Amino acid sequence: MSEALIKNFAPKLIAWHGKDGRQGLPWQSVRDPYAVWVSEIMLQQTQVATVLERYPRFMKRFPSVKKLAAAPLDDVLAEWAGLGYYSRARNLHACANQVMEQFAGKFPSDPVLLEQLKGVGRSTAGAIAAFAFHERAPILDANVKRILARLFGIEGAVQDKAVNDQLWLLAKKLLPNAPEQMPVYTQALMDFGATWCTARKPVCLSGDRKCPFAKDCEANLSDRVLFLPRKIVKAKSPEFHCDMLILRFGDSVLLQRRPEKAIWGGLWSLPESPWRPFSTTEKKSSKSIEQDNAELTAQALFDLVLPQEKLPSALKKSQVVQRGQQIKHIFTHRRLWMQIWSLSINETPKLLASDLKWVSLHQLGRYGLPQPIKLLLQGLSLTRDVELRK
Repeated sequence: MSEALIKNFAPKLIAWHGKDGRQGLPWQSVRDPYAVWVSEIMLQQTQVATVLERYPRFMKRFPSVKKLAAAPLDDVLAEWAGLGYYSRARNLHACANQVMEQFAGKFPSDPVLLEQLKGVGRSTAGAIAAFAFHERAPILDANVKRILARLFGIEGAVQDKAVNDQLWLLAKKLLPNAPEQMPVYTQALMDFGATWCTARKPVCLSGDRKCPFAKDCEANLSDRVLFLPRKIVKAKSPEFHCDMLILRFGDSVLLQRRPEKAIWGGLWSLPESPWRPFSTTEKKSSKSIEQDNAELTAQALFDLVLPQEKLPSALKKSQVVQRGQQIKHIFTHRRLWMQIWSLSINETPKLLASDLKWVSLHQLGRYGLPQPIKLLLQGLSLTRDVELRK
């Protein structure tokens, strides 16, 4: 391992950032730990272009940790809608309350204490400590792992504990000596991985720009840039299908809050059936809806999507449910096909469950909805507006 590279890494990286790093991002040069924390959580698994739009809006609505902690969770989820990975929003709300209760509303500067906060891992804790408090704390997100694996020719898969531990030790060795350099160094490290030492098209292979570490990088010198870090072959994402019900009464639609630990946990969505493994060859079970039918009785659908709810028997038996569109949604590790069914009723049945609620189509913005369901219901709202104007 090159000691010269370890010694010169931080100065070279900081010099690179002054010339080629990203400038003017709304969360840069911010030293408020609350603002830093929100930006770090939002940037996890979300593209910078999306965060550029959503971060200022979120900060305007929740300008302080006190405001965020005091807000209802539904308001936080509604503001987060469309960003995905909704556990981040739930953890933000829980963490804000934790900071208020355990730290008197002030984020601790110690990375070890920061790591104890809900939803804050070791790398995020290091980023908050470095940006807000100038602490000499390392970060090690996916981009940084890739940089270090290439520079120092680290062979193993970064998911392996031994390799991960090695990378953390290396990340600590590379820190600049001066604490006041930590914000620019940390930002430079993030930018270098996101814009230059990228996974598929690093600049060293394009030839249009010269990497400052080209003569020191083990991967570049051995022509293994695209082979490091070593990749683990991912299994094909499983596919599922389910049935969802749009139950309408006038201007309102029936929504159901999803369980906290489920996908889209805590959000409001349409009542749905259990997910079933998707297969074009498997025989339909006796509990599955015959997808070839364009309509079916409400009884058959309610037995799937609201099996434990007590609804008027007349509603179940006499109504016909119309088949709507099928929506495909791709998650990180799975795919879901949602068959939409719709039913309009003339009177609202009494709701006996706290996770059910009638919501006006014009009030949907107040609720956290999964993005595909939000788009579907917004379409219904626009259609109804057109009908009312006729």
